[in-house]
Amino acid sequence: MFDIAIKNCSVLMPDFSVKENQDIYIKDALIAKITDTDADRVRETDKTEAGMCGAKVLGAEGAEGKKAREVISGKGKLVMPGLIDGHTHICQQLLRGRTANEYPMVWTRILVPFESNLTPEDCYYSARLACLEMIKSGTTAFAESGSTHMGDVAEAVVESGMRAAIARSTMDMGGAIPDSMKMSAEKNMQLTHDLYEKYQGAGDGRVDIWFAIRQVMTCSPELIREIGTEARRLKTGIHAHLCEHKDEVSFCLQHYGKRPAEFLEDMGVLGPNLLTAHNVVLSERDIDRLGEHQVKLIHCPRANYANHGFPKTPRILQNQISLGLGCDGAARPNLSLFAEMKILLYGTMAFWGLPIFDPDILCAKDLLTMVTMGGARALQHEDSLGTVEEGKKADLITLNLMQPHLTPTHNRLNTLVDCASEHDVVDSVINGKLVMKDRKVLTINEEETIEECKKRMGQIAQRAGL
Repeated sequence: MFDIAIKNCSVLMPDFSVKENQDIYIKDALIAKITDTDADRVRETDKTEAGMCGAKVLGAEGAEGKKAREVISGKGKLVMPGLIDGHTHICQQLLRGRTANEYPMVWTRILVPFESNLTPEDCYYSARLACLEMIKSGTTAFAESGSTHMGDVAEAVVESGMRAAIARSTMDMGGAIPDSMKMSAEKNMQLTHDLYEKYQGAGDGRVDIWFAIRQVMTCSPELIREIGTEARRLKTGIHAHLCEHKDEVSFCLQHYGKRPAEFLEDMGVLGPNLLTAHNVVLSERDIDRLGEHQVKLIHCPRANYANHGFPKTPRILQNQISLGLGCDGAARPNLSLFAEMKILLYGTMAFWGLPIFDPDILCAKDLLTMVTMGGARALQHEDSLGTVEEGKKADLITLNLMQPHLTPTHNRLNTLVDCASEHDVVDSVINGKLVMKDRKVLTINEEETIEECKKRMGQIAQRAGL
């Protein structure tokens, strides 16, 4: 008996080919079997013929394959890996629409006052709303860079059914940071250890607890060194903002005589377990250095283009550095990785491709890799996530292809990137559990969550003076 069967679907394979007329069987959180839709019928025929002639009965696998507790029709649908958001701020969900058309520094004038006034219940409901939006957008896993009250966030994530790497905001310096968010290095480390002890592996292994370096301007060298040491000891990840804007680079040069990537190298934190978000103002040597240490990079195209500029995406890919995408939270954009792919594609073409007449500077396969395997590598789960393969975790989404903006097409991959949106996602399976069916999220009460968040948004804004 399988837990879920998706019958007669198309499948986006690991090599980015599309295989038609497939059945996918899920059991114990894993993709147990992928087979031709006609295979069961053929095996049943073989079984009947074998029985008639007295030979050994064949096709038991086919008979078993027809039994599943939940059957999803895949007719007209594409099954693809669940998308993975490599950098977000789910405690900023109730800032939606507030940071557009604002002069810098938005972070110190709006984001920090807002986050410092969040209650545990605010963080819980903000996380519920963010998970609700991500599920409906086709995202099945994410890396949360941290805020306050992250235990309440972890509770909401467990309830949602999503997969996440959760960190708590870690800062011990910076004049603009309120005392509620800034504390000693020792206290920061203790709070992260407490979070790790309580929630690491929660939700049947869906939750990982990471350390966070909010940024080099708000974390002391002592704190950064300790984070590197403890993350290695616990074999967990580190989530950091890196080279997001020029002020960060200027600060590092003035105070340490080094650019941020070199400074973090000296602190002992550059390595395969480090996820760096944004990566906009990297020098050529920065890119080489990050590649040498196998750091996992994340771009946030809409946030970057609106505030900081164009990252050197072609150069990063040329160096074969792992690259993923993130939405950077809902303060301005929605949480759609389909939208992030489009923005990165066209921004990269306009800024890097057109001046040198290179229309192929970024292709659909690159972008789909970023939101699947790029995210899987960033979350340290490349062996179990990021592709639709037997033996991997069943983190899958289905898209409705039978729509005029998606079918017919000369090139399915190009159409997925150029034309598909979060609204085309129909079903979502995470860790072998059905969390959305026919666009209805099964783990979160949508109406109750939205109404509660509408009430809380105004209250938080009033407390924060926004």
